[in-house]
Amino acid sequence: MRRPGGWWRRKSTPEKVETYTRWSFHFFGLIEFAVSGLTAYGQVDARLASVLCLLVGVHAALCMVTASRALDWTRGRREQPLRMLWVLGAVTAVVAVGAVALMERGPAGEGVDSAAGAVFGGALTFGAGTVALGVRNRRRVIALVGGFAVGAGAVSFPLGRPGLAALATAGFIMIGSGFLAFTSVFSVWLLNAVYELDEARETRTRLAVAEERLRFGRDLHDVMGRNLAVIALKSELAVQLARRGRPEAVEQMIEVQRIAQESQREVRDVVRGYREADLEVELAGAQGVLTAAGIECEVTGETSGLPAEVQSALGWVVREATTNVLRHGDAGRCAVVVRMSKGHVVLTVENDGVAGTSGVVGTGSASDAGGSGLAGLRERLSAVGGTLEAGCVGKGVFRLVAEVPLTAEPVLEVTS
Repeated sequence: MRRPGGWWRRKSTPEKVETYTRWSFHFFGLIEFAVSGLTAYGQVDARLASVLCLLVGVHAALCMVTASRALDWTRGRREQPLRMLWVLGAVTAVVAVGAVALMERGPAGEGVDSAAGAVFGGALTFGAGTVALGVRNRRRVIALVGGFAVGAGAVSFPLGRPGLAALATAGFIMIGSGFLAFTSVFSVWLLNAVYELDEARETRTRLAVAEERLRFGRDLHDVMGRNLAVIALKSELAVQLARRGRPEAVEQMIEVQRIAQESQREVRDVVRGYREADLEVELAGAQGVLTAAGIECEVTGETSGLPAEVQSALGWVVREATTNVLRHGDAGRCAVVVRMSKGHVVLTVENDGVAGTSGVVGTGSASDAGGSGLAGLRERLSAVGGTLEAGCVGKGVFRLVAEVPLTAEPVLEVTS
């Protein structure tokens, strides 16, 4: 059974920002309905209030639908909703004209004027803010706000509103619609910026991986290129000597064997250098990366004087733990502690923001912690006599504990 709120935790940060932005504009529709529609029941009779509520409700619902489609357009998921924008503009004009006509030609009373004025101002303000979502050019947004303001004054004046009142109405609509239009434009800009930053982070990660692969390939080519050329040349010479029955063929093959063994050693050195990690460097890098990602990271403990094999093994633990914190859950805090305990070095990485429930820390297979990366860490640590425990220890809290003896033996390399 899925835990309540799990759908939110499974979303990426850009998706969360998009969901928040989308529902913010839906909430604007509810605000319009509550302020301009429901308040009419306390100011006019129930029949007229119901009519005003219906008009405001239709306009608010249309604003919600238009805002949703406009956001999809800004993310490139659909074409620009021009028809919806024109429909919203027309409905806004009809509601506004009807509200002004009600104020000037409808039943007398201060309550009628107040209710109709709220409908008039709400329709134009929220309508302009929503339409601005579907406009990309800044000048067009300014022209849109100015057009709504001028339209408000132009509609008010012919229907009997005094010139000063019509001008004040235009100014009020310009301020209100301008604020909501600015909010719309800024929200779209912020949403696009978050997606671009997320894409840039993924691109940077892929480039780092590609650069490391190129470096490893270059080092391996430098080591193996010359030796393989020599092996090929001496093997060909040995073949020619063997065909002639010359005893020097044996000496050449012995030399080939020596070069092959030397090449094998050099490849192991390259791989060992590629696989080793410095614990202090990894801790500093993890703190910098997590802080840049908006996660509060605290690193405590002393790492100086640790054997190279211990630092390499724990350095890989820090790498994998940092990757898991960034990729899984929605952490806001991460604590990394290095301590000595009875001839062992204990590294603890604990973070919040995990979607799982509390449970006992697992020590078995990789499935206990849900990933092949942890299985690889267990293999690395077991090679130096270390252990790894990982799992949820509280509500939304994940803890990874790696323990390595200070007398760890060097990692054995496979030579076959």
